[in-house]
Amino acid sequence: MFMTPLSNDQIEAYNAKGGAQAEQTDPKAMQDRFLKLFVAQLNNQDPLNPLDNAQMTTQMAQINQVVGLQQVNETLKSLATQFSMIGALQGVQLVGRTVASEGNGLLVEDGQARGAFSLGAAVDRVTVEILGPAGEVLGTTELGARGAGLQTFEWPLGSVDPALVRTIRVTATSGGQAVKATPLALHKVQSVGMVDGSLRLRTDGGTLGYDQVLAFF
Repeated sequence: MFMTPLSNDQIEAYNAKGGAQAEQTDPKAMQDRFLKLFVAQLNNQDPLNPLDNAQMTTQMAQINQVVGLQQVNETLKSLATQFSMIGALQGVQLVGRTVASEGNGLLVEDGQARGAFSLGAAVDRVTVEILGPAGEVLGTTELGARGAGLQTFEWPLGSVDPALVRTIRVTATSGGQAVKATPLALHKVQSVGMVDGSLRLRTDGGTLGYDQVLAFF
């Protein structure tokens, strides 16, 4: 029985199959499989129509290229694993830190409520209202002039039950004109972990992705 030369489509299909099985094999095993197939092709080629040097060189170059790419992939996987471990170790340093994220919540501890908000421009007056479960005003604090960007404040609880403190309402003005003020949520980081290669922060208010954190304090 004679065999005809492998077409490029057949070689690419073989390479694709080998790539799909990369997790179960290694580059050397893939190269061995190709060489066995290649030798079988040489042993069974039609003597009246043998492979020429150009065909053999092309096929060998293709498998070498695939093996090289496979080795690069394995190296990248190893680097990704190492980076994940480094990220987890660095994340441990965030435990106990305070972070800000989108939302509208206060961090209540040590007899005071801490909050954060963002200003669209510099203002000459900021008023923050502390709200309860039903949206009732538990207290108000005047913060005076503030610059644009992220801002924080502290409000002593006094006789207010900490369990009643929920959210804030912020109003800001400059020259008597309203300026956009966006409430944010503060959280205390309790633990960190890696989920699907991404750093996750477990806080008193739930779980946050590292990319959801707007600021650290």
